[in-house]
Amino acid sequence: MSLDTLRDQFPALQQPDLIYLDNAATTQKPSAVLEAMQRFYEADYANVHRGAHRLSARATRAFEGARDTLAQFINAPQRESVLFTRGTTEAMNLLATSLGAITLKPGDTILIDTWAHHASIVPWQQAAQRAGATLRPIPMDAEGRLDQSAFVALLADQPKVVILTQIANALGARAPLSRWLPLAKAAGAVTVVDGAQAVGHDIVDVQALGCDFYAFSGHKMYGPTGIGVLWGKTEWLNAMPPYQFGGEMIQKVSFEQSSFNQLPFKFEAGTPAIAEAVGLAAAARWLMMQDRTAIAAHESVLLERAREGLSAIGGITLYSAFEDNAGALAFNMDGEHHQDVGIWLDQAGIAVRCGHHCCQPLMDALKVRGTCRVSVAAYNTAAEIDAFVDAVREMREFLDEDAH
Repeated sequence: MSLDTLRDQFPALQQPDLIYLDNAATTQKPSAVLEAMQRFYEADYANVHRGAHRLSARATRAFEGARDTLAQFINAPQRESVLFTRGTTEAMNLLATSLGAITLKPGDTILIDTWAHHASIVPWQQAAQRAGATLRPIPMDAEGRLDQSAFVALLADQPKVVILTQIANALGARAPLSRWLPLAKAAGAVTVVDGAQAVGHDIVDVQALGCDFYAFSGHKMYGPTGIGVLWGKTEWLNAMPPYQFGGEMIQKVSFEQSSFNQLPFKFEAGTPAIAEAVGLAAAARWLMMQDRTAIAAHESVLLERAREGLSAIGGITLYSAFEDNAGALAFNMDGEHHQDVGIWLDQAGIAVRCGHHCCQPLMDALKVRGTCRVSVAAYNTAAEIDAFVDAVREMREFLDEDAH
């Protein structure tokens, strides 16, 4: 598929004077996703499970078929271990509450990387406080990668849970999961991977990764908002207590006591996001139909083009800008507030993200208040990257001239 043909599948990109480079925050949606959701609402919409009428039966098939698609998408060994959530944030809250209840006790340690999103940090921080445990960060080294020697030293404390970010939300840098997950498992830890930034760029195989839990969001992989997936090993999910209570997740209710449903329904209380699940499955199918290797190579070329272009401009600082970055690149213009850079780029029709990116501990480690983040997706072009670099250069030159 040519890049032009691929771009034609995204209605939002047909707007004139728009260069969308804010994909790490959320991606645009292909027609396949929009049409799947519209068809569902027009022809098959009803509540799922237990319905006696044909619409409910069709809606149930679509919803549970979406679960099958997502299991295939991440190579989950059992469909029942694929739980629908509102996104990575809810997945982390579920784990911190439910897994934390059966794993943590006073004096225990939880490890989490310095790159972590607030959606990972805060739920586990609260779980640690409830249990009397300690949340400890895995620091970065001088180059801006996660520090392996520090990680190994922290594992000597035999942490109960290790949470790793596969691709850093604010930086685009990769965690060395193939090396670190076996080390964490050998230390006796339960391993959790935040894959929110990874699923849109990498082919994910949870069995090959060897983690205990994997979480991601639909809206960062060309799917709708308000839907995501938590995958977990069934032995852990079966052992964990429910996270929320209500309809669907029960077997029997009386005023004296209640018994709970089996997987996956045990963790899916209430009416689910049915249309969003259909849309997420459509996004997964769309991705699986693409040449993922070619897309990854294309995105890598775009990031390298951005990295080289920014490096050639004086007064630009890059953060953790490695050759194996995926999807994103963080930078600042020396002496200028990151939000001012974002406003300048917006006036040029270029959308990027500026701020702390829900990673304030990382910003503290970098000794900055925030950064600008340019992030790419399958549909971005070299011409868009060049326009972005040119706009940054023009701002730098304008400021330099104004200073004189």
